Amino acid sequence: MKLQIETLPQLLQRRAQATPDRLSQRHKQRGIWREYSFSAVQRHVLELTLGLHRMGVQRGATVAIMGENEPQHYWAEFAAHALGCKVVSLYPDLTAEEVRYLLEDSETVCLFAQDQEQVDKGLEVKDGLGLLRHIVYWDDTGMWSYKDPVLSTFGAVQQQGRELDAQAPELYRSLVAQGTPDDVAVLSYTSGTTGKPKGVVLTHRFLIDNAQRLIQATDAQPGMEYLSYIAPAWATEQINGISMGLGLPMVVNFPESPEQVLANIRELAVEAMTFAPRQWESMASSVQAHMLDAGPVRRAVYEWGLKVGHAFHVGRLDGKPVGWLDRLQFPLAEALVLRPLRDQLGLTRLRIASCGGATMAPDVFRMFHAMGVPLRNIYGSTETGLLTCHQGERFDLETVGHWMQAHPQAGAPLEWRVSSDGELQIRGGSPFLGYYRREGSVESKVKAGWFHTGDAVTRTERGELVFLERLSDLKRLRSGDTFPPQFVETRLRFSPFIKDIMTVGDEQRDFVAALINIDMAVLSRWAEDKRIGFSTFTDLSQRPEIAALISQEIARVNQFLPAHARVKRFANFPKELDPDEGELTRSRKLRREFLEERYGALIQGLYDGSREVRIDIPVTYQDGRRSNFNANVFIHDADGSGANTSTEPQRRRPA
Repeated sequence: MKLQIETLPQLLQRRAQATPDRLSQRHKQRGIWREYSFSAVQRHVLELTLGLHRMGVQRGATVAIMGENEPQHYWAEFAAHALGCKVVSLYPDLTAEEVRYLLEDSETVCLFAQDQEQVDKGLEVKDGLGLLRHIVYWDDTGMWSYKDPVLSTFGAVQQQGRELDAQAPELYRSLVAQGTPDDVAVLSYTSGTTGKPKGVVLTHRFLIDNAQRLIQATDAQPGMEYLSYIAPAWATEQINGISMGLGLPMVVNFPESPEQVLANIRELAVEAMTFAPRQWESMASSVQAHMLDAGPVRRAVYEWGLKVGHAFHVGRLDGKPVGWLDRLQFPLAEALVLRPLRDQLGLTRLRIASCGGATMAPDVFRMFHAMGVPLRNIYGSTETGLLTCHQGERFDLETVGHWMQAHPQAGAPLEWRVSSDGELQIRGGSPFLGYYRREGSVESKVKAGWFHTGDAVTRTERGELVFLERLSDLKRLRSGDTFPPQFVETRLRFSPFIKDIMTVGDEQRDFVAALINIDMAVLSRWAEDKRIGFSTFTDLSQRPEIAALISQEIARVNQFLPAHARVKRFANFPKELDPDEGELTRSRKLRREFLEERYGALIQGLYDGSREVRIDIPVTYQDGRRSNFNANVFIHDADGSGANTSTEPQRRRPA
């Protein structure tokens, strides 16, 4: 099917006219699934649009939305678009200072906030933002005493819209008709791994083009049940849930809360969902962690079932014939292990399972395919849109798939080339329109019509693209040998015991070292099972038994790496990495430069032969209090020779 290039409100209006009673959205609220047809969604959007119009919000202005994935988040975005405004979605766990920067940089005039927590952030920063005139909230729990004149409830804005609609019944239709596909729809801010986030300018044409690419690559069908979980602040959800949800259309399901998402997935058994690598890795780790608690018989049956599933499903992907014994065993493995496993995870009906946003270990893909979950990689960027995807019945899990096709009305067909230094360059499709309020940003990225992605790639014999690393992130050792940090890190994150890892090494260093963020949830259960005592995250992370376990995981991955790229020494972070501390981006990517500076003493200890390093770093608590975190961190050799494997804890000075 071919989507018509138009604005999202025009598409919504057409859906509501053609199929008014068709189910569009479903949201679990206080234990009850509430359903919204296209006509109901259209009505909510109409009232919000006219309410904003009556409040003085003008075409071309910026409207920000901050909250979890809920129908009101979508309605607010559609309403802003209908009015001709551009939208900035904000991650709900942003700090007030991060909110201040994004609202100021995007020139926001109206902020939609989910609840009291988000309203408080808006009120804290509003006085320094001359353009911010309105804060509209949709969950009024605990808000009875809030009297600031800048505040309005969602219902009050809709009431104004209803009154205006009664006076001018054709006004909404007239506002929507003024929109064009080249209007700016979204400012999608980059993660800011190397500096301040920048707002990528995305038009309605861009969103429809990318929705079409995804529909064609995945063979998505109208009426599919989709789980909306990744934040609309990420361009991927703007394409999946918002644009494809309207264009295909799909039934977009919103979980009750982030904490309830896995339970809600089991209830819904959705047919399509997209997670970031960390979420798929977390799901895989939870399966592996549960099997650590299982008895020897259950564990043996699980391992047998997964082995048969691997031979059957992954073998087919690789084009290998399935042996007669595996074909014979597969129905039993499916009945005893694989289907119950998918059922526990809520993945029994999943047909389109996508992973995007960063690289993920092929071992994670193989594990899900062995279960019978058709997990596929998607590659692209906010600036260029979606570029490649695992397609068809055969693809290489070590790659990011074959090329997608741009919408014929979006621009020229997608073309690509690899420069002499291995950089991927793109042209065609929806053009890159620059970063908001960054003069010369198009010229800095586009040379002679080619967009320079900054990604190092190669191509397989079957024509599939292999993403290696950001060119800027490729590291060179003193010997002159280079290594790709993400390649090493993604393979180590497959371990259920490792939540995050940052490799270090540069032209002043002789070898690769690593800082490990352990998975507290998994390792605390492992420690209890082994009767190993501990009190805090810091205490558990520095236990010699944990060091020995992590050393074994590193040794497992090292055997697949060239000698110069192997991790030689490591240390476990003494505290959980936290986006509120600036250690991670809001999409949970490592802020490498910040971490290298904050843990500089620890990195120095990895290379100067130290066995123990004292660290002292500033931290900020959730209530805003500031303090210093002190700990002794032990350093280990990755071959196990430097890890203290005794059962007695090492002596340490009190922190």
